[in-house]
Amino acid sequence: MLSGGYSAVLQAQSRDQFRDEVVRFARKLGFQTVAALTVVEHGVAGTDFISVDNTPQGFAGTFQDSLLMRRDPVMQHCRRQSVPIIWDQQTYIGQGAGELWEEQARFGYNTGIAMALHLPEGRHFVLGVDRDRPLPSDAAELQRVVADLQLFAVHAQDAALRLLLPEPMQPERPSLTPRELEALHWTMEGKTAWEVGAILGISERTAVLHVNNAMHKLGCASKHAAVLKALRLGLIH
Repeated sequence: MLSGGYSAVLQAQSRDQFRDEVVRFARKLGFQTVAALTVVEHGVAGTDFISVDNTPQGFAGTFQDSLLMRRDPVMQHCRRQSVPIIWDQQTYIGQGAGELWEEQARFGYNTGIAMALHLPEGRHFVLGVDRDRPLPSDAAELQRVVADLQLFAVHAQDAALRLLLPEPMQPERPSLTPRELEALHWTMEGKTAWEVGAILGISERTAVLHVNNAMHKLGCASKHAAVLKALRLGLIH
């Protein structure tokens, strides 16, 4: 089930586990190669690029040239927009970069889908899946694939920020009390405030208070957003 992939990548506890979940999800969608790229801009100090992928041997070295990347229409689209791009040979020919497609097609990069999430504080998450055969010809089926990939990207970027960024770039971890963490954990499990109270031996009102306090400390407007952020920060599992 694809839905299991969303929670699995969000709960990844290491870079290797994150990579495995990204590759597994891409293959379930029918793509043999995938790249997940986290970009952090530092202004005049430059930009950090941190990626996990299953790039074929020989391909990465061929396309590390920054000049080639600036000519790549897929990368340029992701730099400027958040909507996904569905690309094939014509995408490159139309931008005068047909020879780039010819080169990457040797490694199985014939067609694919890519998208970028542009986040606050100069952070970006780019996810691209590729394969050596045409994409589904049925428009409805193709849209389902794109929608699945978009939802996965939302979950994957949370894990990427937590697992791939060096410690100085990590977001600050707020200090939650044990009760607040327990309340969030049971909220994650789908329990209502009344059920959380019964499990913890406290009143429903107190359970709501703990969740609200956690939301405030995490800077979230809803309990669901608070659960996702707590997972990303490794506060709950």
